[in-house]
Amino acid sequence: MNPAEETRLIGLARGGDARAFGQLVDAHQAAVRAFLRRLVGTYADADDLAQEAFARTWEVLHRFDGASSLRTFICGVAFQYWRRARRSTSRRQAREESYAELADTETEAPAHTAARLALRRAMDDLPEDQRAVLALCLGQDFTHAEAAEILGLPLGTVKSHVSRGRTRLQEAMGVATEKAP
Repeated sequence: MNPAEETRLIGLARGGDARAFGQLVDAHQAAVRAFLRRLVGTYADADDLAQEAFARTWEVLHRFDGASSLRTFICGVAFQYWRRARRSTSRRQAREESYAELADTETEAPAHTAARLALRRAMDDLPEDQRAVLALCLGQDFTHAEAAEILGLPLGTVKSHVSRGRTRLQEAMGVATEKAP
């Protein structure tokens, strides 16, 4: 979707046009859902959070000032919903059980499955903000500046999280990293 069309649809949606908002959702849902999947590890929970984030975005669309992209704004809303969901122990347990079921029915080659499980465990061991930064920047190709805006973190902190997080994941996965002399 080009920026002019997106701006037009935002204006219509702010006026209560649900179809216009639906087109905006269609344009951005893949990015939001993929970001959330990397955070929570299960498709079902990510899709639930994405639905909640889009519903909330509809309610607060009047707050979108256009200083960033709409995708960035929606991912920020989604990140806040993820943080709330993360605090709930019952949802955490449901995610872990769903993930275990998924791992049991995985049809990938055993080596690939083991690598995916190791990566998921490594991601789960990262601090929340660092995990979110990696999911955005490495998993979704958001810029560091966009990730900083979505997460409400300073740009330098985002860059540090990417660097340190990547190193921690490589170490957890047994990938050799070169040390500076």
